[in-house]
Amino acid sequence: MLVVEYLYFAATGVLVLSGMTMVGMAIKAYLQTTRRSMIHISLGFSLIAAAAIATAISAFINDFTGVRSLLLVNNGIASLGFIFVVYSLIIYD
Repeated sequence: MLVVEYLYFAATGVLVLSGMTMVGMAIKAYLQTTRRSMIHISLGFSLIAAAAIATAISAFINDFTGVRSLLLVNNGIASLGFIFVVYSLIIYD
């Protein structure tokens, strides 16, 4: 395995860990406040983390072939996640 692959794996781990931390914090905030925006923000960060996980797994399984397809799917899922995050900020009461 190349150094860049280890770095990619580590960066993905940090992204997933921080994303899931945000999900946990949003769920905790929802349980305390019952604000719908917390559900949307947790959904958004879940999608962002899922995009990172799916892309990393697919990249290593396919030996980093089909990179354009991987990036397209990653950006699509992550963009949907960010739309949920932005929506949670818009509907926040």
